[in-house]
Amino acid sequence: MPEIFPYNYITIEGNIGSGKTSFCKKIYEEYNCGLILEQFDNNPFLPFFYEDMERFALTVELFFMTERMKQLQKHLLHKDMFQDFILADYTFVKTLLFARKNLAEEEYRIFQKLFNTLNNSFPNPDLLVYFHRDVNILQKNIAKRGREYEKNISNNYLMKIQNSYFEYFRNILTFPVLIIDLNEIDFVENHKHYEHIKFLLKKKYNPGVHRISLIV
Repeated sequence: MPEIFPYNYITIEGNIGSGKTSFCKKIYEEYNCGLILEQFDNNPFLPFFYEDMERFALTVELFFMTERMKQLQKHLLHKDMFQDFILADYTFVKTLLFARKNLAEEEYRIFQKLFNTLNNSFPNPDLLVYFHRDVNILQKNIAKRGREYEKNISNNYLMKIQNSYFEYFRNILTFPVLIIDLNEIDFVENHKHYEHIKFLLKKKYNPGVHRISLIV
């Protein structure tokens, strides 16, 4: 049996194309954990959003918020006692971080009120891990997975999302956030890279932000 992580609820966050979902799937193959993966392809408005962000931003964000809420309620509020821990490739606060960059000011104020009401239902993660990669690496990963609706994502948009996460992290004092600089790290093809990240997740961290750079 592999050594268990010292956390009951771990979230792997990151920008578009950072590898968070791939990492969660690898952990799930090795451990007896509950797995929460965001279902991007279920959002019928996403392709339209990337073509016309201003027009479809509110629609796409409301759909994402509703779907995330239902998924997290199912897994976090009705836990499976036979699973050692829960692993997710997003946090509910992601809803607000993306909305902050995508919505017009008045839309965002209304959206935020609804989000705050729903967010009170969910616990904070015991550990939030953020996979950080430079924008050029993100673009390579996005191109590699070949989703048609993602082909026009700009560097500027990726930077806006990154900045939204870092603004949020500055205010976290109640649970640990581990930012891992990955860049050329390939934990899918290189097992040593994967094991190194796992080693970092098995350490105990105090509340607040911790940043580590992995170098090939």
